Amino acid sequence: MSNVNVKDKDALLRLNYLQQAAHCILAGNPDNTALVRFLLHTQRGISKRLVLRQDPSVKRTVCKKCSSLLVPGITAKVRQRRRMQQVTVVTCLACGMSKRFLRRPDYCLWVDRAEALLPGQKTDQESAETHVDPAVGEPSSGTLGTIEPSSPSVTQ
Repeated sequence: MSNVNVKDKDALLRLNYLQQAAHCILAGNPDNTALVRFLLHTQRGISKRLVLRQDPSVKRTVCKKCSSLLVPGITAKVRQRRRMQQVTVVTCLACGMSKRFLRRPDYCLWVDRAEALLPGQKTDQESAETHVDPAVGEPSSGTLGTIEPSSPSVTQ
């Protein structure tokens, strides 16, 4: 893991844990939606209280109305519509709330665009290309030049 200073790192770890726990619980027992809703409602409350932005991929999997995890075929119904634009409609089976997402091949989320980055901030692709695995001493992607491994150090 890189030595990046992240504000509220413990809170981000907790949000990640709650999301993963909700997925595991729903996969193990699809009838246990009350516990899943509680976990995701807690996740939303933490992110609102600490003013943390969640990734759009995370927000797309949670119902805004009832905090249910939207899993196609289990807790959500997914339909492809074509009216004026091609749209994917995800409907929550618990409360009936629906979300609509455009299906354009050239569509890019704002958070993935270059103007969304702060000055001096690297994109995910750039940071992955320059990340060096300390155990191997080489870039993790392997597409860039290689870095010679350092001489083995003696630890006592």
